[in-house]
Amino acid sequence: MATAHAILEFVLLAIPAFCFGYPFVMSWYWIVGAVIFYFVRESHAPPQDKPPSLDHWPPISIIVPCYNESDNAEETLRAAAACDYPEFEVIAVNDGSRDNTAEVLDRLVGLIPRLRVVHLAKNQGKATAMNTGALLARHELLVCIDGDALLDPQCLRWIAGVFSRPNVGALAGNPRIRNRTSLLGRLQVGEFCSIIGLIRRAQSAYGRLFTVSGVLCAFRKRALEDAGWWSARTITDDIDVTWRIQVAGWRVIFEPNAIVWILMPETLRGLWKQRVRWAEGGVEMMVDFFRPVMSGRAPSLLPTYGNFVLSLLWAYTMAFTLTVGLLWAAGVPLPRILPGFQLVPEWWGLTLTVTYLAQALVSHLI
Repeated sequence: MATAHAILEFVLLAIPAFCFGYPFVMSWYWIVGAVIFYFVRESHAPPQDKPPSLDHWPPISIIVPCYNESDNAEETLRAAAACDYPEFEVIAVNDGSRDNTAEVLDRLVGLIPRLRVVHLAKNQGKATAMNTGALLARHELLVCIDGDALLDPQCLRWIAGVFSRPNVGALAGNPRIRNRTSLLGRLQVGEFCSIIGLIRRAQSAYGRLFTVSGVLCAFRKRALEDAGWWSARTITDDIDVTWRIQVAGWRVIFEPNAIVWILMPETLRGLWKQRVRWAEGGVEMMVDFFRPVMSGRAPSLLPTYGNFVLSLLWAYTMAFTLTVGLLWAAGVPLPRILPGFQLVPEWWGLTLTVTYLAQALVSHLI
């Protein structure tokens, strides 16, 4: 009985240490990785608007799945067709839209020479639309964007440069938020710069990415074929296909100069739905790839997999400790052994604050 009590006491006292230690260690882990990526990949690169030249520019197929995108399709497709690149095509896949997306796409075919349009009889999901576009594409390199995304004019040249490495099977682009009129939109600008961009740089430096950006990603057809193409059964097809491509032995690279301008949710409800879907997709990945990772088929993915498991555990642990802290603050009597955080941060809170400021500073400088 005494042993069980001692174990329980140790676990409960270790919880606050984990709540503090995990974000502290991981923040510096991401910062160091991002700095390595910067000095190895970015510091010697030319300016974003002057990509390096290649002896041969491989032809590219841009795939744009569209579902109820009548308000955005024309702007997206015109921006894609205006890319500064020698040879490419644009394939718009109308995924059974219920609005007048079909009419908009058919009208644009006569106005945009590079554009091809495919209509699906009914809505079958983004994965099916992407597979349809990939199978109809004329070229080996595929660039996939959302129906409301705007490609940077130099984006394709930066992508082609990455695929000059024969072991690269997929690429994650660099999304930039263009709707910044609300406070929520501006907060997400900071999130994408100081968190998502930093983490992707670090993951690329360490060797394995958690996911490509569904709003802008690029693939070799051979890599997709090895991975089994996009799966229609998954919640987040971008996470799933990233892991299957890496399990198949291909590298996935982050290219910060492959820029795309995107729209993000500007309501709390829309943001909540998006983040819940992302979280569910991560858990689905954790279940689906447990056996390949643990069986040794993809040992290099183990750190990325372990980090996601720890982040999930940390989120629930934080919820528990914050609940205890709020109950303590409200005067609810609780056992003294229970961990709880005070609403006014002590030394650990200030330490994390300084760490996050350092993370934001590094992300701004690189």
